Amino acid sequence: MTGEPRAKCFAARDVARRWRRGELAFAFDVAMPDRPAWPDRPELLPPNRMPKRGKFGSERARIALWHSLAHIEFVAIDLALDMAGRFGGEMGEEFVSDFLSVAADEAMHFALLARKLESLGSHYGALPAHAGLWEAAHETRHDVAARLAVVPMVLEARGLDVTPATLERVEAAGDSGGAKILARILDDEIRHVRFGTKHFVEIAESLGNPPETLWKHLVETHFRGSLKPPFNDSARLAAGLSREFYANVAS
Repeated sequence: MTGEPRAKCFAARDVARRWRRGELAFAFDVAMPDRPAWPDRPELLPPNRMPKRGKFGSERARIALWHSLAHIEFVAIDLALDMAGRFGGEMGEEFVSDFLSVAADEAMHFALLARKLESLGSHYGALPAHAGLWEAAHETRHDVAARLAVVPMVLEARGLDVTPATLERVEAAGDSGGAKILARILDDEIRHVRFGTKHFVEIAESLGNPPETLWKHLVETHFRGSLKPPFNDSARLAAGLSREFYANVAS
């Protein structure tokens, strides 16, 4: 319910710290909001109305890149907190611990990216942003297996695919500081996808379903986009996502 970005970061890290210290009860007696609190800016647009970034290397394109990454990490804070708060009661304490730690990581990622934007003379909210990220959470709000299938195992896994190429371009442009930020994010996101995959596999096995079969069914049912190669197979495998999950559903 905290909209201001910096305050949301502090709040997310604080709740994760307090949970880790045993200061919070395992209690889920307050309904989660349908939508988190967000700032007035950035303006949220449908994907097809997002302006083009321009040629990589220009100042405008660099700012647009870092702004889009900051927005992804900002929404990811809420995605992780919603996962813990909406489904933690049914899934247990390890699940809550995993996703509160994800929320704290995403808050740290956002803070790094916001600082990077400021070093370029811009700030988070200066440009419009993609409105579609929260839609996947809203679409799967009634089913933890569907949420795990779509958010960590599709959307976050996509980050494993595209970040290495972005890191290479940033490094080639001589931005070693930016490359270090992306390398840190990539390492953390492998762990985040692994958390999602681990809990998804546990649910599938408890239902007596092959995890790959259940995942494909849930993605086809709840994910509006398409899975597009190339895939970062090694990072995906490190996160528990073997090719048996996604090879035959790619378009």
